[in-house]
Amino acid sequence: MKTVWKKVFIGTGLVVLSAATVLAVHIYQVTRPKITDDERVVMARVDFKQDIDSTEAHAITNWLYNQKGVEHVLCNPETNIAVFTFYPVQANANDIIEDLKLAGNYKAERYLPDANAMQKGCPVSPNSGSNSVSGFFKNIF
Repeated sequence: MKTVWKKVFIGTGLVVLSAATVLAVHIYQVTRPKITDDERVVMARVDFKQDIDSTEAHAITNWLYNQKGVEHVLCNPETNIAVFTFYPVQANANDIIEDLKLAGNYKAERYLPDANAMQKGCPVSPNSGSNSVSGFFKNIF
């Protein structure tokens, strides 16, 4: 008789724990702050059609950081690529890249993936369930 009550108690505990977890995830999804256009960050890539050394990479990085709306910059002289994140409400990537080409006399262009590459992009869309669950745990830890 004790084993039956023990199984009922464990089973009930697991159901309550599962329900509490589902409720916590639901409450988080409903009450989390929404990202506004002012907070949205976008990434852009610049491919240099010339070799750049570490000194030029440092100068490009500094120049990009000084542009309005640019949040973070990575410039790799080995691959001749720069990547930066920016707030599209404050800046336009095409304008930033054109100004960069003029400021440093660089042969560069913005990399834009084709439609096929876009289809193979990140499998976790911002509205997917797996993204919601991962975001929930990121905020907890």
